[in-house]
Amino acid sequence: MQGEKEKNAVNVPVSDGINEFIQKHRAPIFISMGAVLLSLIGFIVVLSVMDLIRGKAISAVEEFYIRYEALLPSITEEYSKVDVDELLGDIESFARKNSGYTAGKAWSIIAHIYGEQKDWPAVEAAWIAAANAAKKTYLAPIAFFNAGAAAEEQGKTDEAIEHYASSLAQADIEFPAAPRAQFAIGRLQESQGNAEAAIESYRAVISGWSYDQTWTSLAHSRIIALESSALESSALEASALGAGRE
Repeated sequence: MQGEKEKNAVNVPVSDGINEFIQKHRAPIFISMGAVLLSLIGFIVVLSVMDLIRGKAISAVEEFYIRYEALLPSITEEYSKVDVDELLGDIESFARKNSGYTAGKAWSIIAHIYGEQKDWPAVEAAWIAAANAAKKTYLAPIAFFNAGAAAEEQGKTDEAIEHYASSLAQADIEFPAAPRAQFAIGRLQESQGNAEAAIESYRAVISGWSYDQTWTSLAHSRIIALESSALESSALEASALGAGRE
C-alpha cells in the first residue's frame, strides 16, 4: 500500500505538470498542429493537381499521336502540308510548355514526322530535344541513339559518335540497343581511319555485352579484320624498308 501511495505521489505531480504545460502553451501547440494539418492538406492538393495535369498532358500526347497516324499515309504529299504544319505547330507548342516524359514523347512525334519527310537536320534536333526533355526516363537513350542515326544520314560522323556515346551514358537506365550503339561508335571510328579507337570500341562491346551474340560476333570479326590489316601493313612497310636498304 505504501508503495502504491508513493507511486501516486510521484505520478500526480507529473500529470499536473503536463496539464499545466499544455494550458500555458496551448496556443502555440494548437497553432503548430494546425500548421502541420494545413501542410498535409496542401501536399495532398498539390499531388492531386499534379496528377490532373499529368493526366491531361498524357491525353494531349495521345491525341497528337492519333492525328499523326491519321496523316501518316499522306504525310509527304503536298495536299497534306497544311495539316502537317498545323500538327507540328501544335505539338511543338505543347512540348515547349511542358517537361519530362510527355514533352519527350511530343518531341519524338515531331522527329517521326520529319523522318517521314527525310529532313534529317530537323530529325536530329527533335530527338536531342526529346532526350533533354525526358532525362532519367527510358526515352532518353533511345532519343540520343536516334539522333545519332540522323546525324549519320547527314554524314556528320563526329556528332553521330557523340550522340551514340550519350545514349550509353545513361548507365542507370535499361537500354536494349546499347551494344548496337557501342558497335556503331566503333564502326564510325573505323570509317575515320582510327583503327586503334575502333578496336577499343569493339572490345567494349565484347566486355560489356558478352550475352549478345550478334553484336559481340560482329565486334570479334571487325577486331580480327583490323588487326590482320595492321599486321599486313607492318609487313609491307618492313619489306619496303628492306628493299630500300638493298
